[in-house]
Amino acid sequence: MSRRTLLLIILLAVLGTLLFLPGIGGVRLFDWDEINFAESAREMIVTGDWFNVQINFRPFWEKPPLFIWMQALSMKAFGVGEFAARFPNVIAGIVTLLVLFNIGRKREDERFGLLWAMMYGISFLPFFYFKSGIIDPWFNLFIFLGIYCFSRYAERNSIGAAALSGLFNALAVMTKGPVGFLIFCLTVGVWLIIKRFRFTFRWKDVGVFFAVLALVGGAWFIVLAASGHGDVIRDFILYQIRLFETKDAGHGGFLLYHFVILLVGVTPASIFALSAFERGDGTRNTDGLFQWMSVAFWVVLILFTIVRTKIVHYSSFCYFPISYFAAWAAARMTDGQLKFRRYQRILIILFASVFGLLLTGLTQFDRFKEKIIPYVQDPFAVSCMSAESHWAAWVPFVGLILIGATVWFCIAFRRKHSGRSFAVLACGQLVFALTAIICAVPEVEKYSQAGAVDFYIERQGEDCYVKPAYFKSYAQYFYTDRQPQNNCDDFDWLCRGPIDKPCYFVLKDEPGKAERLRDDAPEAQLLDRRPGFLFYIRQNKPEGHELCDEQDKQAEVE
Repeated sequence: MSRRTLLLIILLAVLGTLLFLPGIGGVRLFDWDEINFAESAREMIVTGDWFNVQINFRPFWEKPPLFIWMQALSMKAFGVGEFAARFPNVIAGIVTLLVLFNIGRKREDERFGLLWAMMYGISFLPFFYFKSGIIDPWFNLFIFLGIYCFSRYAERNSIGAAALSGLFNALAVMTKGPVGFLIFCLTVGVWLIIKRFRFTFRWKDVGVFFAVLALVGGAWFIVLAASGHGDVIRDFILYQIRLFETKDAGHGGFLLYHFVILLVGVTPASIFALSAFERGDGTRNTDGLFQWMSVAFWVVLILFTIVRTKIVHYSSFCYFPISYFAAWAAARMTDGQLKFRRYQRILIILFASVFGLLLTGLTQFDRFKEKIIPYVQDPFAVSCMSAESHWAAWVPFVGLILIGATVWFCIAFRRKHSGRSFAVLACGQLVFALTAIICAVPEVEKYSQAGAVDFYIERQGEDCYVKPAYFKSYAQYFYTDRQPQNNCDDFDWLCRGPIDKPCYFVLKDEPGKAERLRDDAPEAQLLDRRPGFLFYIRQNKPEGHELCDEQDKQAEVE
């Protein structure tokens, strides 16, 4: 490795730290996914049980433990909180940039590696994901490396590449489940069909691949079964099947949902990547990594178009092939082999204008929200709008910076295809994204969950029950710092049973909810009202200390 390459790697690592670390502790975790995983990590620390994943101190069978272990270790180092919950994905972001740069420079040259890392890092959704506390950044990286190492095996029949492919596939399974290996298998299967099954391999390499996959990816499941927790494995498998068959948790969407999300959310990389899909282009590469990225892209996009559950991060693996295609096109545009077409310039300016004006408009929301409220049909949203935000005076101009940098890039790049033009585009994107994370998201949160989260934080250290009524949430677990003795969730018992400590009920401020609670819990009294939420309290009675049904069951198990 040359001194120049080593210097670029160090600079990328430093840049990744400067981009992904700021602001990760500045806003509360969001329901459901962020709080879900962070709560499981917190409960590992509280109970000292690092083997069984739990939510509300009961078995949680939806996810394997690898990412939750990362969060728990982070919380041991930095303390329980938002920073620690999101820190593992900061590491994922830095590692991803370095992986893309090194693969890119080996497949083409250093310029291509830098373009690939840049296109991934400056696009909106990938950038935001590295500042989140969700599983997908690590999950997608493991899948990508599993496919890439297999592509290297297909070229060289190296037993080391086979072992690494098995290892990364196993880590993907341990991060989020068998869907990671499913994506790998579908990608390899389609690639074999394209190659007409002309593929040479050695059986010992196949054995090494599956041995590593089974030992690393199956160890946790095997120990679960051996320790008498086969029901967790059964529930886990049923949950994976349900995601494919139903609109889980109400997350439905239209057929082309992921096409739109990727086009708009992964800008500007998605705009450049469109050149890779143009037909009749003589510079198009049909071999090697380009082919693998094409197959993986369409496999994931079609798979999650079929899946009825529509969630933004389901198609997030596509960020890898999209950024690859963007770098491929940008390199050839710089060399004059491809044109940055007019429709691409229009799209990139259009999307930048939408995002930029949206941020500017948000800063002025309090001034014109009274005019919007009559047209809002959701009572909960109307109640949330009673919150107030406080913006720094300079934030409205950041949207204009994004628009200006994008327009300047389009003009300059059209006149002179210089790679330096990308620096201006990147700066505009990153200034906007950092401002959105550090300044905008905390203000937007005030109009969503802040009222409830503030209430939960005030209950920390209090021996009480906290129960959201008529809606699902994980926030009350994490932000009340719930302990095992307060984990009763039996709604009927909390409403009418002989509770041994105060119970707080949290309701969304919607018509009929308060009346419904008065019917279910006649003794509950209104305690507080905050934007979007109502808070009731039911005091405990001195007589009667019967445990709720769920606590009885837990006591019997123990």
